[in-house]
Amino acid sequence: MHSLLNEIYTELYVVKDWARRVNKDHEVIQIEAGFLRNATTDIQVKFSEIFNDSKSKKVLTLGMAGIGKTVSAQKFALDWAEGKSNANIDFVFIILFRELNILKDEEYSLHKLLLYLYPELRNLKETGLFGGKCKCVFIFDGLDEMRKPLDFNKKKMSAVTEKARVDVLVTNLVTGALLPSALVWITSRHAAAEQIPSKYIHLVTEVQGFITDQQKEDYFRRRIHDEGQARRVISQIKQSKTLYIMCYIPVFCWITYVVLLQIIKQRSVAKVPKSLTQMYAHFLAIQMDTMDKRSNKTHQKDTTKLLESHQNMIMKLAKLAFEQLMKGNVMFYEEDLRESGINVSDDLLYSGMFTQIFREECVLYQRKIYCFVHLTFQEFLAAVYVFHCYLSKNTENLQIFKPLNRDHAENYPLDDLLEGAVNITLDSQNGHLDLFLRFLLGISLQSNQRLLQGLLTPTQSSSNKTIVYIKKLLKGNECRISSERYINLFLCLSEVNDQSVSRELQEYLKSEKKGKKERKLSLGQCSALAYMLLMSEEVLDELDLKIYSTSEEGYKRLIPALTVCRKALLAGCNLTKGSCDTLCTLLQSVNCPLKELDLSNNDLQDLGVELLSAGLKSSRCKVEILRLSGCMVTSEGCLSLASALKSNPSHLRELDLTYNHPGQSGVKLLSDLLRNPQYRLEKLRMEHGGSIRMKPGLKKYACDLTLDPNTANRHLSLSEGNKRVEFEVQLPYPDHPDRFDVCHQVLSVEGLTVRCYWEAECSGGATVAVSYGGIRRKGLRDDCRFGTNNQSWSLDCSLHIYTVCHDSQVSVVPTPPSISGRVGVYLDCEAGTLSFYRISPNTDKRTHLHTFYSTFTEPLYAGFGVCSDSSLCIRKVE
Repeated sequence: MHSLLNEIYTELYVVKDWARRVNKDHEVIQIEAGFLRNATTDIQVKFSEIFNDSKSKKVLTLGMAGIGKTVSAQKFALDWAEGKSNANIDFVFIILFRELNILKDEEYSLHKLLLYLYPELRNLKETGLFGGKCKCVFIFDGLDEMRKPLDFNKKKMSAVTEKARVDVLVTNLVTGALLPSALVWITSRHAAAEQIPSKYIHLVTEVQGFITDQQKEDYFRRRIHDEGQARRVISQIKQSKTLYIMCYIPVFCWITYVVLLQIIKQRSVAKVPKSLTQMYAHFLAIQMDTMDKRSNKTHQKDTTKLLESHQNMIMKLAKLAFEQLMKGNVMFYEEDLRESGINVSDDLLYSGMFTQIFREECVLYQRKIYCFVHLTFQEFLAAVYVFHCYLSKNTENLQIFKPLNRDHAENYPLDDLLEGAVNITLDSQNGHLDLFLRFLLGISLQSNQRLLQGLLTPTQSSSNKTIVYIKKLLKGNECRISSERYINLFLCLSEVNDQSVSRELQEYLKSEKKGKKERKLSLGQCSALAYMLLMSEEVLDELDLKIYSTSEEGYKRLIPALTVCRKALLAGCNLTKGSCDTLCTLLQSVNCPLKELDLSNNDLQDLGVELLSAGLKSSRCKVEILRLSGCMVTSEGCLSLASALKSNPSHLRELDLTYNHPGQSGVKLLSDLLRNPQYRLEKLRMEHGGSIRMKPGLKKYACDLTLDPNTANRHLSLSEGNKRVEFEVQLPYPDHPDRFDVCHQVLSVEGLTVRCYWEAECSGGATVAVSYGGIRRKGLRDDCRFGTNNQSWSLDCSLHIYTVCHDSQVSVVPTPPSISGRVGVYLDCEAGTLSFYRISPNTDKRTHLHTFYSTFTEPLYAGFGVCSDSSLCIRKVE
């Protein structure tokens, strides 16, 4: 066992997780969402070094089932025992929470408990172990499997000879009340970790499995000694997006290894599994075949006969899987098995199904605990059981899925059963039925039923009705469906080979852009959208992320989706240099079709451009158009870009560096490459440059505005160098054709071109607007007032409400009241956007209020309006 662990162990991706994100999603959904995470800010750690810092005496490690927590704890202990690490530690004790469940309310001292768990300690005196000279590490593995929650408000104890229940012993070790010098390491799934107050934990880590390609490839090469076979397995995995993502989980890597290696070794005509259902069906058949060979039974080459010969035993396990899944149980006792008709001594021990699908855990007092090797096996077999019951008309256990409009659960269409399962799954708070539903829908395909022939009779197949129902849910009930369930419904459609989702997703994205409506996305929705795009089988012509409003972290979650689009627009998405490392990796991807990348108006700075340039250097990078306008790039950034062009001269043909500060050296460097026929670069833009462009955010586009007295209404008084306007009774302004006659408004002297940003401080009711110069100045109020015509766009401000208006279409901006009357306005004429912001008086933080989308066809001016007892001042942007 020790040599095998050393041989196959592959280093996992482990990060510090000080935020202790509690994630109650289904574990497969967690890892699929984890595929989208940005690793640039992660602080990686090695388990062999977690106690190197003297301040980290209590460690909590989070991660899903099968992600490698237990194996990592075992490897830590093995390396210590073999003298490879942590030589300053005297004892390492691994204690499984599932074993502590058996002890229930019986009381033990810490010393007695260790003697039960480690009988070999009997010859070691208590004083030798706890005398103060020994350094001990207690690894408590699997907190989520503890049936009785930990209570840190119970009995406090300090003597190792004092007796208490085992859960009290654990809490006192964690708090340090008992054996203060001990090092404690707890592993848990995310949802159970909230039992432990954060004040008792010094370091939180999260196991994320095999994040990089190299880690996955290392795993398969360690498992498969034949290099040729290993290459073929790795190649097959990369051809399926679903399998590729699922291989982040070590236990799924093992399943994939078993199935693909068997297909390759036998030179089987069987197709490589492309879905979860197919993979698990193949794995089940392989395990039955392996079991027969071990027990010297007659070898059945026919899969149908093979499964048929084991149908009775498999269906007993499937019944157990379903009944316990509905109860939320993943660990079972012998009485649970008996309820499902399983006699341990006669059935399981004889069949030899332990370790591969279902296993027994040896615990204290000869009582045993049973579980499936991984939660996904339980969900797969539960789906098999439901389908078997439906086919055999044994619908007593399927009442939970019964359609609401039917009195009896007999003889109803399969689609009704599937729709009932969809509804039950959507109502699940933690997604514990998500994968069950995917398997159930997968089995509804006759092609997958044929893989399970012998267990099931492939006579029933779902019609298109269930697919239509799921699509209806996705389109019409977004408020009901969480982003995690949304992802799962999409995956369900993929499981039944419905490829129309890819086309519908593209149409949805096009309609979003065509409608020019900004849509706010939560972090979960960003993950959902990115994942759906990644799983789509078709390449998008364009993905414009700026039509979505989200946080910087949200945009980071959307970045991986760029690998499936030809034109990626990320202008103004609040990206920073930290995002460029992820972009660099994407640009070097073999399958990345990006040919146009717009990163304008993001503060990437020279360091970000340097990171990005590393991706541009790759011969795999096919970007032809790159826009870095307004990214705070200096001559150093230009040097990085020039180096990238020299390394990969055959692709980039257009480069936009407007609104930066390249300096003379930067301009010359890139201009020389433009003139050199050796490079494909055909178009280079570097205008509107200067040191002012090195200001962060929108400040780099600041313009100096003054009010035009020739346009001011006679009730408006201008002062402070024509920067301030307030309401007066009436002023003796001379007649002028540009003067607003009825509306209390004024325009700026300066015209607005390309990109402009300005700020205004409002007192009382005021209007900030952008208007064509040709707006009417005299006549009816609605013909002249900002926002009530097609010539202007306005934001009306008060302390209680903000409204935006264009062409008399008024919208209330959903934002809380503010004590600040300070607003910012950003106009991008080329992009056709006009955005308004509220600005905090203390932090200068901008809160987005609204964006207008239009095609500007005439010269534009800034407009301002005030009413009685109000004023407005144009601020200097610094």
